[in-house]
Amino acid sequence: MRADRIARFLPETYRAADQPASVLRSLIEAMETLQQPAEDILAEVDRYLDPARAPDAFVPLLASWLDLTPYLDWSGGRAGLGSPRFAPGVERLRLLVTQAPDLNARRGARAALETFLTTATGCTGFTVEENPPDANGRGRPFHIRVHAPNEAARYSDLVARIVDGERPVYVTYEIAYASGAPDAAGEAAGDSHA
Repeated sequence: MRADRIARFLPETYRAADQPASVLRSLIEAMETLQQPAEDILAEVDRYLDPARAPDAFVPLLASWLDLTPYLDWSGGRAGLGSPRFAPGVERLRLLVTQAPDLNARRGARAALETFLTTATGCTGFTVEENPPDANGRGRPFHIRVHAPNEAARYSDLVARIVDGERPVYVTYEIAYASGAPDAAGEAAGDSHA
């Protein structure tokens, strides 16, 4: 707030004492200087709330508001310790934050999980097979097999956390990369991955 606007909030007696080079004028100018950083932020607060324009360091906070924190890694080795980061990079996290409201509305649906994985990793080719056959050829109820492209293997920990967090809680899962080797499986409801 500019000094002349600050002076308008003073009682009339003080306003009368507000003269150039006075102690009161110096205090008002100091107030203006101290408030300027907050004024600058408030002038462009919409920038901080827009995932496409937010500063890189602010994007993980936006992600936390949308319950995406479980998919962040921390420089200190565990949640809340150090700085948060997203393995595929901040630009992928920006896209995920942008799509999160729609994905949350469709949470638990096959298409939503496929879109979530594609958006988060930047790799295409994820498919979710519901009730895949077991060794005897019978469908496994309440089980999914996530087929992942080979290039997503570098994010295997993230892929497993996403599948574990975004699947319906009563559904078990396994993850198979295009090479055919299963990567991870959650054999009981509530299990993470093996």
